[in-house]
Amino acid sequence: MVWGQCYFLSACGVKLAAAGFGVFGIDYEGHGKSTGARCYIQKFDHIVADCDRFFKSVCDMEEFRRKSRFLYGESMGGAVALLLHRKDPTFWDGAVLAAPMCKISEKVKPHPVVITLLTQVEELIPTWKIVPTKDVIDSAFKDPVKREKIRKNKLIYQDKPRLKTALELLRTSMDVEDSLSEVKMPFFILHGKADTVTDPEVSQALYERAASADKSLKLYPGMWHGLTAGEPDENVELVFADIVAWLKERSQDDRVRAPPEPEMYRRGASSEFSNSTESQTPIHSRPRRRGSFLCGKCRM
Repeated sequence: MVWGQCYFLSACGVKLAAAGFGVFGIDYEGHGKSTGARCYIQKFDHIVADCDRFFKSVCDMEEFRRKSRFLYGESMGGAVALLLHRKDPTFWDGAVLAAPMCKISEKVKPHPVVITLLTQVEELIPTWKIVPTKDVIDSAFKDPVKREKIRKNKLIYQDKPRLKTALELLRTSMDVEDSLSEVKMPFFILHGKADTVTDPEVSQALYERAASADKSLKLYPGMWHGLTAGEPDENVELVFADIVAWLKERSQDDRVRAPPEPEMYRRGASSEFSNSTESQTPIHSRPRRRGSFLCGKCRM
């Protein structure tokens, strides 16, 4: 699976690894233990390019070349996963999208007048922490014990969003929302119906508009944004059971895959990265995917 740093990424990866999948992740520039200004995103394209190079370098390893390749995207990582698919539509065998950032909820987005004003000064003060938003941790994680544990994690950014970062997230979510019909890979969306951080209605729209022949959506009544880290244990286990079931149904045996050409993974890019439960509704018949390899995880 494909994966970027966020919250309880390691715990999530351990659960998927325990289920028999190979899991590989990357800390985004400025996130986790990566270098760069904390949680500063100059260009969202840089994150996508880093993930594309890193995960394809993993897929190019001899032991993984014939394995199926799935993306896991949670929150902002959902946008990363969808943009990775758009960058190379035939490369990935599918994706699990947990509360994907296809649109930022109106409940946490600044007023349009504020956005206009901030846009006018973004090149002057791009790293300033001045964007007025509600506390995402309070809005995302329902379980109070887990919420406090997250607050004590020093790798988690808890200040106001940097100006450029906030505007890049907004623009990316709008871009993703405008291109939902371009999604063609198999996917499984999971979203809490009580999510006030990313909009579950846009997940519904992705399910309806995507051109994918194999697509599923599950909305969880009463659950918040942090499906895999912020819900009570019984809810988290339910979510992971659904994820693992979907993946295992599409990951039976090693699939026949011709060894890739090395150029396929480089595409002229440098080898360096940036400085750094209501219903599950499948439609159509679902083609079987072979292999038990999860190449990447992308998380907010």
